[in-house]
This record gives sequence, structure tokens and C-alpha cells, in this order.
Amino acid sequence: MPFDTLSASFLLAAGAAPPFFAEVAALLVASAVMAYFCYRLGITPIVSFLVTGALIGPQVLGLVQDRALIEAAAEVGVVLLLFTIGIEFSLEKLAKIQRLIFVGGGLQVGLVVAAVTGLLFAYGIDWRTGVFTGCLVALSSTAIVMKLLMSRGESDSEGGQAVLGILIFQDLAIVAMVLLVPMLGVAAGGAGDGAAAGGGLGILWALGKAVGIILLVLLVARRVMPRVMEAVAKTCSQEIFVLTVMAICFGTAFLTSLAGVSLSLGAFLAGLVVSESRFSELAFGEIQPLQILFSATFFVSVGLLLDLGFLVRNLPLVLAVVGAVLVLKLLATAASVKLMGYDLGTTLFSSLMIAQVGEFSFVLERTGREAGLFPAGFENGGPQAFIAATVLSMMITPLLAKAGAGLQGWRRGRVEGRHAEAMAMSQAEHDEARDAGTHDHYQDHVIIAGYGRTGKALARVLADEAVPFLIVTLSPEGAREAEERGQPVLRGNYFRGHELTLAGVRRARLLVVADDDFQTTHKVVHAVHALAPDLPILAATDLEGEVEGLLEAGAAEVVAAERESAVRLVEEVLGRFGKGRRVVEEEGRRLREQAEDGAETAPAPDLEPVRLTDAQAANPDCGHTDLARSVIPTSHGCEECLRLGDTWQHLRVCMTCGQVACCDSSKNRHASKHAAAAGHPIVKSREEGEAWAWCYEDERML
Repeated sequence: MPFDTLSASFLLAAGAAPPFFAEVAALLVASAVMAYFCYRLGITPIVSFLVTGALIGPQVLGLVQDRALIEAAAEVGVVLLLFTIGIEFSLEKLAKIQRLIFVGGGLQVGLVVAAVTGLLFAYGIDWRTGVFTGCLVALSSTAIVMKLLMSRGESDSEGGQAVLGILIFQDLAIVAMVLLVPMLGVAAGGAGDGAAAGGGLGILWALGKAVGIILLVLLVARRVMPRVMEAVAKTCSQEIFVLTVMAICFGTAFLTSLAGVSLSLGAFLAGLVVSESRFSELAFGEIQPLQILFSATFFVSVGLLLDLGFLVRNLPLVLAVVGAVLVLKLLATAASVKLMGYDLGTTLFSSLMIAQVGEFSFVLERTGREAGLFPAGFENGGPQAFIAATVLSMMITPLLAKAGAGLQGWRRGRVEGRHAEAMAMSQAEHDEARDAGTHDHYQDHVIIAGYGRTGKALARVLADEAVPFLIVTLSPEGAREAEERGQPVLRGNYFRGHELTLAGVRRARLLVVADDDFQTTHKVVHAVHALAPDLPILAATDLEGEVEGLLEAGAAEVVAAERESAVRLVEEVLGRFGKGRRVVEEEGRRLREQAEDGAETAPAPDLEPVRLTDAQAANPDCGHTDLARSVIPTSHGCEECLRLGDTWQHLRVCMTCGQVACCDSSKNRHASKHAAAAGHPIVKSREEGEAWAWCYEDERML
């Protein structure tokens, strides 16, 4: 071991902090304090981190001087952020927006570059500089935009998918831009067409490599990764699972970078790889704390680039640049999204979401500077004006996003207002749908945390008694067994906030900790009570001495009885759901008999097709119910949109032939088109929690 390394180790052992530690501590403390104050003022955390970076940077307080260290941590933050975004998507979702990616994204980037080049050329600036500046302006911030979409829960919305498609194309376009910028610099210096021609072949070769490695990654996602994740999950080791997920994330990002693809796109592809596994939600929950920490570092690192002194001295110039960029990008994005067939609300939302300049433009600007190219051709002050305008555009992105969502809601409210009365479900119809079994499984339900001996017994009884429930388990074998029995399952750690939120812990009626290990039970009770203090928690234990500790942790009741905990727990749950004494005693007797026999019966999976309720079929105001029958839906999504690679808002199923199609609020309106073409007038909603039907001929709710 080198002597300097040994010396550093001894210093650390003696309590001396390494040189970089003060800067890291300053960054984290300042970020936490600023985030708290911004929260109290109602300002989004992203803005607080950008402001923090500007304040602690070399130009103001000077608390952080080592930019290389912060930029390295920021790069990790971008990788983890895009990785978690990829996990939330899937190859099926990505295939739906392929037209958006290549057509919509290509239009947006092309229009921005052309507009900037034309505008600068009109002022006598060389076209090569114009193209370079257009590339800088065309890129948007994937990190900021996707963070906002995730926090607003709009990643799967029509506008969110339009934004995602354009951002993915921008990340792909970075490959060509990085190779193109040096060529523009050489051409501007008079190297001639030969260099440009050779560079053109280089671009094609780099793009070919990028496409090849992306296809390889997607092949691995389909064929290899589900088996790998299954094998790792079977170890039930949190350490092995987390290390494997991190290896997939960073390994895939590194491999794609070798082909010239940006690390952010590589990380997104890595997330898609993991999303094909049934353990994607578990992976998301494990990575999320790291992602929050490092992505905050990324936003702080962007703020470090801002020179507040330059901003104050040149405020009119910077504001003019910001205004020009926003106008150009708004118009170009609006034209692209509108040409893709989206409505005005989605167009406005998408345009405002990606109006800022992105973080990769900083890298591209440095590449151009090395090649003798400067933003708008201004060598003195041009780079700093560009940086200041970019950071400001990032800071106002949350405000633009809020404005876009407001405009989208206003526009859709006007369009759909005339249909509101006809499409609204009355309370009686809602109650009927609930009684017919179409209730949302994640509302007023029982969460069963664990699928051991007690969990299995409780799930079987709740299924028999038609009590809504959801099982949360880490065991691959247990999850598979529950699915074979037709029971709803969420794979994940039931003491982590992410999985508990997905399970609907704030909307549940009861949570039962059915884990056989006391330490795990204690941890779950603590986590659930902190997340949902008003939710009653029932815990089971085989030892009387553990009861007091579980009650102090937040359990409402603890069932403790040697070899009887499962029976007592089931009786307690049924009693809380108002089941009669006879039912409770009968189920207790059955459980005791099964425990003696060592056997357990399982309900058959629910494979019933979609059908109208009796009240809907007998509706006297509709003369077409004789055309409706019991049908099996033909697809998980709109068949026509999937074929076109397009998107939808809501799904309907034809009650004559079972075809699944998009609603009238979707831009393609395939459900009404199918009804008119095929003469199949009645559809039923395919959205969770909805059981209404609609007759297109009579224009009437059933």
C-alpha cells in the first residue's frame, strides 16, 4: 500500500477529517436548511437546491471549491435518477411511445436547431455557430423534468408520455451532437469538406454502435434479467439484492457510454431492464434513498456554476436570453406535439415542461469551446451568459410546469364539461358497482404484511369472506403461491415507505403483521405507525413477552398465544369487519382442523370475463342491451394505439366483441370509432374502481 494512502488511513483512524469532508458537510447542511425554508415558503425542493449551489459556490460564500468532487457526485445522481425513472416504465410502455420518440422528438430538436440557426444567421452570425447554439438550446433537462413528473404523478399521463418521448430522443441526439460540434469547429477553421465527410461516416458509425448496444440491452431485459432477479431474490438477502441492482444500474450505464450513448440514457435503459422483473418495485424502494441524496447533489452542482456577480451586472442581457429561449422552445415543442395529433391542453403542458435548457448543454458548451465555438458567437461573456440563462430557466421550470398543468386542466374542463352530467356516476350506481365486486382493492382494505403460516391462513379466510385485502411479501415462492390462488400480491419490503405507499397504507382499513420473525414484526409496526398513525395495526406473536414492545411501537392490538396466534388473529380481523359470531367461530374451527391435518384449501383463481350487471342489462332506457354479452377483453391496452405506437388516456371494452379501445378524451377515440364501424354500441369502462357502461347509440349511461 502506498505511504500516502497509509498516512491518510491513520489520520482517519485518529479522527482527522479528510480535506473534502468539510465541503461535503457544508453542501449537505446547507441543502437541508435551504430545503426546509423553501418548504415552509411553498417552493419546490429543486429550486432550493439550485439556490443552495449558487450561495455556497466560489462566487459567494466559497464553502465549496472542489467542483470536480461535486460534479462526480452529481453524475452519480443523474444516473440513479434516470435509473429509477426507467424502473417505473417498461418495454411495453416504451413501445407505445416509439412514434413520439422518433417523430415527435425529431421534429422538436430539428425545429429548435433550425429556428436558432436562422435567427442568428439573419443577424450575420456564421451558420456553423448557429447550428452549435441551436444544439445547446434544443436540449432540455431530463433530470428536472422527470423529477417533476414523478412528484406530480404524471409520468403515465398523455402529457407525461409526450414529454418523455421527446426527452429520450434528445438523449439519443446527444450522440450525434457530441461528434458534430468538433466537426463544425474544424469546418469553421477552413479544414474543408474532406474532414466533414469523414466526420459524417464517424457519426453513422457511432450511431450504429449506439443502436446495437441498446438492442443488446433490451434483449438482456427480456431473456436474462428476470431469471437473474428471481435467483437473487430467492436469497432473501437485502445486501445481495441491493448490490445486484446497483451493479445492473452502473454496469449498463458504463457499457452504453462505451458506445457513445450518454450515461443518463444508459441508466434509463438499465431501469427498463429491471422493470421487466417482477421485483422492480422492490428495487425501486431499495435505491430511492440513494437516488434522493445524489440527485440533490446534482441540482446543487448546477447552482455552483452560476456566477451571481455576472448575473447582477448583466441582468437585462440574461433575462433577454431566457425569454428568447423560452419563446423558441415553446413554439417548436408546441408545433411538434400538435403535429403528433395531441389536443391543445396536452400541447401546452408538454411545451411548458421542456422549455428550459438542459444539464447536458453544459458539457456540449465545453466541447464547443475547445473547438473554437461559443454561444451565439460571443467569446467574451457568451459562455457565462449562457450558463446564467440556463440555470435561471431551470429554476423557473417548476413554475412553468404548474402553469402547464393549470392550462391543461382548464382546457380539458371546457372540452369535457358538456359530458360531465351524462358520464357522472350517481352514488347509487357507485354503491352497485362496489357491491358487484368492482371495488378498488387498494381502498378500505386489509394489508397482510408477510405470507408465512399466519399470512396464508388469514388470506384464505378473507378471500372466502369477500373482505378486500392485499398481500405484501418478499418471498418469491410465497408470492407465486398467492398468485396461483388468485390473491393480490405486491412484492416488496413491508417496512419501507415506498412499498407501504404502493399498498395504499393511508387508505387501508387495517394492517396485519403476519411475519413469523419478531424483529421484523417490530420493525414493520414502527414503520407503518410513522407513515399512517391512524391506521390500526394488528400483530401476531407466539411469545407473551413480546406484547409490550409491539404495543409501545404502535400496534393497536397484539395477539399472543402459543400455537394459536393465527386462529386468534383471524378471529380478530373478522370481528373488526363486522362478521357475525357464528362465522368467526366457524372459521376458527376450520383453521384448528387444518392445523391438525397439516393441510390448507385454496380458492380457485377468479377468471370471470367482463359482463354487464343485472341492473345495467335491464335498463329500460336503452334498446341495445340485447347486443351485450359476457366478453373476455382482447388486450391489456387499446389495440389500435398499440399497433400505431401511440398513447391513450382511458380504456373501454366493447361488450359485443371484447375489443379494448381508447375513450373519447383520448386523441384517437378508437372506442367510438369501433362502435360506429362494427355496430357494437355498448362499452364498459376498463378503469379500476369504475363499473359504468355507455351506449353510443342512445348516448346514455347504464
